[in-house]
Amino acid sequence: MTVSSADTPLKRTPLHRLHVELAARMVPFAGYAMPVQYRNGILKEHLHVRAAAGLFDVSHMGQFEIRPLSGRGEDAARALESVVPMDVLGIERGRQRYALLTNDQGGIRDDLMIAKLDDHLLIVANAACKDADEIYLREMLSNQCEIVRHDDRALLALQGPLAEAVLTEFIPDVRSMRFMDVRSVKIMGAD
Repeated sequence: MTVSSADTPLKRTPLHRLHVELAARMVPFAGYAMPVQYRNGILKEHLHVRAAAGLFDVSHMGQFEIRPLSGRGEDAARALESVVPMDVLGIERGRQRYALLTNDQGGIRDDLMIAKLDDHLLIVANAACKDADEIYLREMLSNQCEIVRHDDRALLALQGPLAEAVLTEFIPDVRSMRFMDVRSVKIMGAD
């Protein structure tokens, strides 16, 4: 007997309770209960993001740390290069790149972002593919790397023409960042 997706309970992001408290209309998306709109309605939200800034919960996406078993960051980069056709080793610390995760025949499994942090790589993968991506990454890289999945972390996207100004209120140094920079910071006491 197979279980249909309608019978599978929806997962919740770490911010689920906040969405419910803010009266979000929750809908199924990629196996999660996700907010689709709030009291003001989709059109007002859309126009606000276009004119100012909007904050989106994208915590349903996959977040994976790739840590080298050897302790040498370049070993994690080289291992990851075996499944993404790009120069991972050349990513500078504090930068990220768009990449394609490929299968054994060179076909595309998923698209993702790869960021180089102090002692590891961080991958953000699409929500609908993250389970299969994790299995594949473990199969292909686990002899060289530890793969740590973070379902407990919130992931937010701040978008709109005033996004930088909004973020600068919390992190003044954000103005020094450029497109595709990555930085670990504390906002209101949270990493």
